[in-house]
Amino acid sequence: MGDTSTSDVGAAADAHLSSHKYLTGPNVFTLVRLCCLPLFLYLLFGRDNRAGAAWLLGGLGATDWVDGWMARRFDQVSEFGKMFDPIADRLLFIVSITGIIIDGAGPRWVMVLIIAREALFGGTVAIATVLFHMKRFDVTYLGKLATFLLMFAVPGFMLGASDFTGHTAFEVASWLLVIPGLAISYWTAVSYIPTIRASIRAGRTPAGA
Repeated sequence: MGDTSTSDVGAAADAHLSSHKYLTGPNVFTLVRLCCLPLFLYLLFGRDNRAGAAWLLGGLGATDWVDGWMARRFDQVSEFGKMFDPIADRLLFIVSITGIIIDGAGPRWVMVLIIAREALFGGTVAIATVLFHMKRFDVTYLGKLATFLLMFAVPGFMLGASDFTGHTAFEVASWLLVIPGLAISYWTAVSYIPTIRASIRAGRTPAGA
């Protein structure tokens, strides 16, 4: 009798945790990063504080890896997290770049190239996933490198366009990062085409085929 009761309680607890798996630590961390987006826009437009907005954006970019590490370290990987994290990252990136273009806090043509690549590639992946059931694939080393370079080049341009001490040095460093970053990002976007096709085929293939 006692064993049956314990088993029922355990099953109920497991069901409760399963139904709330989106409340994991990594997903909460991703949500907190996403909630910093209004603060970024407030600093940029409401306070006209490019330096503050730049440091916030740099911090958000530098902590991009934390939620993934938490998920693996504490065994909290979930299907929701796999979708939520890249969506949040892309939303942060696109909205922040759009804000920078409007404010003129960086080279317009550079920002347009960055956002065009993100919108085109992100849109392709989203459509392929939703409509064609594409299987998820891992980002390549070059893809991560491009993200890393652009992640620091963009806030660097913002600091270069501010009155922050050493703003000229930040602008020069940003140009050194953004040129290879853009080249690699567009190269990887093209190189992902065969991977996307293969992942779509894998998603359409029945499990026992």
